[in-house]
Amino acid sequence: MPAKIFPTAVCATFLLAACASDQDGDGINDRYEPMNRRVHDFNRGVDANLVKPLSSGMSGGDGKGEGVGSRAVEVVGNFGENLALPGKAVNHLLQGKPAPAVRTTFRFLVNSSLGLAGFLDPAGKDFALPEEDTDFGQTLAVWGVGEGAYLELPLIGPSTERDAVGRLVDLVIDPTRQWLNRDEYLISLGTRVVSKAGERGRFSDSVDSILHESADSYAQTRLIWMQHRRHELGEEGDYIDPYAE
Repeated sequence: MPAKIFPTAVCATFLLAACASDQDGDGINDRYEPMNRRVHDFNRGVDANLVKPLSSGMSGGDGKGEGVGSRAVEVVGNFGENLALPGKAVNHLLQGKPAPAVRTTFRFLVNSSLGLAGFLDPAGKDFALPEEDTDFGQTLAVWGVGEGAYLELPLIGPSTERDAVGRLVDLVIDPTRQWLNRDEYLISLGTRVVSKAGERGRFSDSVDSILHESADSYAQTRLIWMQHRRHELGEEGDYIDPYAE
C-alpha cells in the first residue's frame, strides 16, 4: 500500500472533523442550497440532453435494458467495476473489516483471470463472491467523521462534504493508479462512466419521475439520496429506494 495513503487519509479526517457539528438531528444540512440548486439545474440539463439519450441508445432503445447494446454495456461495466475492486479492498481494510477485504481481493483475482480481465463475472455467478461495495466516504463515517453539508456536484450529482472528500481520496488510494499507465487508467475510469450510464438506462422511468417530472426535483433528489446514503452507512433506519416503482 503506497505510503502516501495514510497522510492523505489523516488530512481528510482533520479537514472534515468540524463537519460533525453541522448536523441538525436527522435533518439535512443544506447551507449551500442556492449554489446546489444552480448545479442541480445544470445536471438536469446534462441528463436531459446528453445522458438520457446516450443511455437510451446503450439499452437498445427499448427502455428495459434488454437489447444487445445493454449487454455490451454490462460487459464493459463489469470490466470497469473489476478495476475498482482493489480500491474497495483497501477501504475495507481501513474500516477494520479484513473478511470483506479478502473476499473482494479473491473476487478481483477470479474475475481478472477466469473472467477474461473482468469482462465476465464468474466470481459472482459461480463462486458466491458478490461485490461488496464501499468507498472512502464510508471509511470516514466509520472513523466518526460527520457527513457535513449536502452538496450537489457538477456531473457527479448528490454528495456531502464528507463524500466529496472521500471521492478525491479514493482516486489517491486506488492501487490501479500504480499498476496502469495514464492512458490505461483513463480508459478504466471511462468504463466506469459507461457502467453508470447503463444504470441510467435500466432505471430510466424511475429517474425521469424524480428528475424531470416532480414538482421540486432538487428537494426530491436530495431527500431520496440522503436517506439512501444514510441507510447504506447505518446512520438512519428509514430507507427509500430511488429506483423503487
